[in-house]
Order: sequence, then structure tokens, then C-alpha cells
Amino acid sequence: MTYAVKEMFLTLQGEGARAGHRAVFLRFAGCNLWSGREQDRENATCRFCDTDFVGTDGPGGGKFADASTVAEAAAALWGAGGAHRYIVLTGGEPMLQVDDALVDALQAAGFTIAIETNGTLPVHPGIDWVCVSPKAGSDVVQRSGDELKLVWPQPGSFLPGQGAEEMEDWAFAHFLLQPLDDARQEANTAACIERVMARPLWRLSLQNHKLVGLK
Repeated sequence: MTYAVKEMFLTLQGEGARAGHRAVFLRFAGCNLWSGREQDRENATCRFCDTDFVGTDGPGGGKFADASTVAEAAAALWGAGGAHRYIVLTGGEPMLQVDDALVDALQAAGFTIAIETNGTLPVHPGIDWVCVSPKAGSDVVQRSGDELKLVWPQPGSFLPGQGAEEMEDWAFAHFLLQPLDDARQEANTAACIERVMARPLWRLSLQNHKLVGLK
């Protein structure tokens, strides 16, 4: 299988339950909820994405002929020493491309594998850390994992049976509310704080990488 990668780079995990963790970020091209093109945003299921995942022209990106080549590139970015290798598979929607060969190759290279997914596709069972970020209007089938990271408030409506309250019954270890990053960010942050104060199962998640100037 050829893997289409928008970009791959070494950074710190900026948000969620593992914020601050040194990580290789592997951003796959493509998503099943939005084409990534501005002319399609208004009619997309997910209309608030702030990430460029179109094409393979980003730093470290490209079309990789096989899984071992991806793993080698990730290991090179991590640098000397194989201890504590950690990679985050993201997108776009990474589960459009993640397969047995890729998981096996990354594990053979010593990586703990995390994924950030919209949850509309089942996550590969070999993934070590599963973060699901549900999008209003989509059918979330991956309802278990390590963290549920809900961007709030979201434009659009969630499908019946999967509103924020119903999500509390899903099988996650961490429930996180993250303010929507748009022109109303201050009000969005206040809305998240109010909700966490009212429903203490949830925690506030901030995009720390933006606050400190990391990619």
C-alpha cells in the first residue's frame, strides 16, 4: 500500500490528556468528513477544522511506497536512542490509511502508537492510545478508547443518542472539552469551563502548542 502523508515532524503533543509528550506527528492526507478545500467547507460534515491535510507537500510529507519506509522516516525524526519512541497518527482522518502493515512496522521500530480520529471508522486494535474527537452530524462507531476530546461548542447537531450527555456512557478513560478555535474563542472557552463545572466527569483541554508557538 502507498501511504499519502501530508507532513511528519517532531514536536510536543499540544492538547489532550497527554499534552507535553514528545512525539513524532504523522499527518495523513485526506478525510471522510471534509475534502479540505475551502470551497467545500460550508457543505461539509466537519466545517471547523483548522488543519491543512490536502496533498503531500508538507515538511516530511510525501507518498511512501510501503510501511517500512514510513517507520524509517519516523525513526529518523525521533533521532538517536530508541527509548520512549512515541508517534501520533493524525490527519485528516488517519484510519482511512492505517493498516496492519503500518502498525506492525511502527511497533517493530519501537514506537508507542497514538491516534487522533473522528471515530467514524473502527480504530485498528494494535493502536496503543486512542483519542476520538466526535464531529456533529457524523456517525461515531468508535465509542471506546483512552480519551474522548470534544470540541465545544460545535456548529451543527449531533446524531440522536450521541450528544454530549450520552457520550458520558461511552467507554473512555478521559473526557475532555476543548474550546472551538474561531472568532468566538473567548466565549467558547467560557462555555467549556461552565460545562466542566456543571459536569465534573469532563476536563478542560487547551491547545497548548498554539499558546507556546509550536506546530
